[in-house]
Amino acid sequence: MNLRNQRRMAARILKCGEHRVWIHPDYTEDVAEKITRADIREAIQQRLIQARQKKGTSRTQAERARAQRRKGRRRGHGSRKGSKKARYPKKERWIKTIRPIRERLRELRDSQKIDVRTYREFYRKSKGGMFKSKSHLEHQLRSQGLIKEEVE
Repeated sequence: MNLRNQRRMAARILKCGEHRVWIHPDYTEDVAEKITRADIREAIQQRLIQARQKKGTSRTQAERARAQRRKGRRRGHGSRKGSKKARYPKKERWIKTIRPIRERLRELRDSQKIDVRTYREFYRKSKGGMFKSKSHLEHQLRSQGLIKEEVE
């Protein structure tokens, strides 16, 4: 039975491709008799003709890979595209280091554990990259005896 014409008209009406048009297999004779667009519209309302759902791209594999990357897998040399600096820029690394150091210096200054002169000196030193971490800064301050410990 040739339902090509009906399929073509239904595709036009349903605004989809001919391959997405589904015709109920039990009612093919009834659909074959429908030869006008009005008849096809009627068949669509009776659910004898329907548009199949669009096929999408499954994200399952991508999500699984992403979960693995979060755990630190799939990040070896063969998976890398950019250089070390492109993947974790120098500036980002610098920001991550300097912000806590400056924050700590401010805390020490505001709580009067160090004076303003010491604050300025160590601020400039930290800007010059002298301290690699907050604990390194603390160590330097303590070793030079610049932190005033509160007596309780």
